[in-house]
Amino acid sequence: MSQATSPLSAQSPSEKAPLLLKDFRPISMIRRPLSELGQAPWPIVDIHNHLGKWLHPNHEWIIPDVNVLLENMAATNVQLIVNLDGRWGKELDENIARYDSLFSDKFATFCHLDWTRLKSPGATKLLIQDLHRAKDQGARGIKVWKDLGLHVRDGLEQLVSPDDKRLTDVFTAAGELGLPILIHTADPIAFFQPLDGANERFEELQREPTWWFGSEQFPPFDHLMGALENVIRNSPLTTFIGAHVGCAAEDLDWVSRMLNAYPNFYVDLGGRLAELGRQPIRFRTLVERHPSRVLFGTDDYPFNLQIIDTYRRFIETEDEYFSYSPEADIPPQGRWNISGSNIPIELQSALYSENAGRLLRF
Repeated sequence: MSQATSPLSAQSPSEKAPLLLKDFRPISMIRRPLSELGQAPWPIVDIHNHLGKWLHPNHEWIIPDVNVLLENMAATNVQLIVNLDGRWGKELDENIARYDSLFSDKFATFCHLDWTRLKSPGATKLLIQDLHRAKDQGARGIKVWKDLGLHVRDGLEQLVSPDDKRLTDVFTAAGELGLPILIHTADPIAFFQPLDGANERFEELQREPTWWFGSEQFPPFDHLMGALENVIRNSPLTTFIGAHVGCAAEDLDWVSRMLNAYPNFYVDLGGRLAELGRQPIRFRTLVERHPSRVLFGTDDYPFNLQIIDTYRRFIETEDEYFSYSPEADIPPQGRWNISGSNIPIELQSALYSENAGRLLRF
């Protein structure tokens, strides 16, 4: 037998340098057709997106050209976008002037609450006054972010929980003003777990270390979910939209229980394709059980035509094993693909726009 090295032994992994995870780019060998989507069959309302300056690293407009955005919305049949970047005061005025005032049928801006008020006496009264002012400025709703419960502190430097008694009357006042509250409490469960080799979001948390809340300085995930439930229970006449599938996309049983228990609770899909696409049948069951309470949203910014198609593939088809983030070299949430949920066509229009239209009164 020849002493020459065989092709097989020449390719032996043991003879190569170790492959680092950061260099691993597997290409799926799955062969299957993907559905042709065509034109969106229903008008779409994206109830969870960002158009302002709040999340831009240089505090510039996330959308540099509003006319291009309008063209892209028309191309994907997106009827309206909820802009969650209103903040308060002058910044709220700027957002409403740029979007809502010029294109009232295309945009709805939500304000924020200035939690530094909690460092002052009479914080509840001040925050309610701010709500009235924001409503007069043109705010269509309120965005409550995860900093409440994780970072916001009062005048005594105590961490403020979302169910703090000083806030109950504030959230109740929002309902009296007809302002729905889109609330983001906590974050994915893995962000509260030990940062080790068992954490499915390890790579993401290595890139974004400030997203890890697994140390003792932060409340546990389940504690924050309990606080969220208290908030919703304590203000029954206020509409709450639980961001990111009720803030618990990995626990759809909990989400379904909340929807059963609290008629003032709704959920959006924003930023959770990676989680929902691993349990598409369970998601379809959630929509079938609560067809009037689940809202379309992407949390993908700047506005991306391709991500609209990806959400549509997840919602409308039973396609298997496709990327939840088609533009990414490494999937941002984790190294997996997703499958479609094939939502019944008779439920799709409510999910895409009718439920949001009812809440926003358009």
